[in-house]
Amino acid sequence: MTGNVASNPDASYTMHTEAVPTQLETSSMIKRVLVALSGSPYTPSAVSHALELARNHSAEVTGVTITDLAKLANVGPVPLGAGAAASELSHQRIEQAELRIKELAEQYTAQCAKENIVAHLHQESGNIIDEITKLWRYNDIVVFGLRGLFEYGLIHNPDDLLIKIIKSGIRPILAVAKEHRSVHNVLVAYNGSLEAAKAMKYFVQSRIFPNAQLRVVSFEKRKDDPQELLSDAKKYCARHGFKVETDFVDEDPRDELLPYAETMNADLIVIGSTGRSKLASYVLGDTVKIAIKESHIPLYLMR
Repeated sequence: MTGNVASNPDASYTMHTEAVPTQLETSSMIKRVLVALSGSPYTPSAVSHALELARNHSAEVTGVTITDLAKLANVGPVPLGAGAAASELSHQRIEQAELRIKELAEQYTAQCAKENIVAHLHQESGNIIDEITKLWRYNDIVVFGLRGLFEYGLIHNPDDLLIKIIKSGIRPILAVAKEHRSVHNVLVAYNGSLEAAKAMKYFVQSRIFPNAQLRVVSFEKRKDDPQELLSDAKKYCARHGFKVETDFVDEDPRDELLPYAETMNADLIVIGSTGRSKLASYVLGDTVKIAIKESHIPLYLMR
């Protein structure tokens, strides 16, 4: 299979496929799913994805709400003499958040009961990253919306909150789009780095979407032969029972990853976080940051 499949007409693509025998399906590693009941427009999709995983893997699902009281109480600069009004506004924001959380919890509980899924609910308050980390320790995957975490219609959360959560070491993360979509076509971004290899390996080992078609894509030629990298990656994924294609795109992934994913109708992008500086253990790669901020396709993220 060959062809130019991205939106940039100047990009160079070389598709490579080969017949590789596949292995019989192995048992799932997904038994506990944690989903953020964030109160954003992405929340229904996150819950739908979490319940789908629970059904497909006979897993438990835990929904979590987190109230950051300090952020809710912070109404910004208060003019002289407006302290009472600011205090009242803070109380109103907290009450509104509590009502929204109650509504989300009831919807989540009812949906789980309707589908006969073993479900749990945690309603926490405090620092978002601290509370998520406590629960993540005993769950196999965390499902978030791509944007807007624990805002409940009251707090503006920039996209960097998800980036901070990734940097904290929580993994793997399924960050979903606003509209739920079943996962059939998966783009695995692979450059041979340890981070990219970890993302690819954990994705296929966990068999989170065992019937998906994979396309392992290497962007921007570096010191390693991309065709050798892709051939080895394909054999690895195929050995875990997946149907796999490969492709090489001699362009910067910061520019071409998302257009390529859109053109191939990817339902999910698998990507590992790679820093280019000496602070790689603390800094996410530019490609991951761009994907989080701009993607309309769900992301499977490893750190």
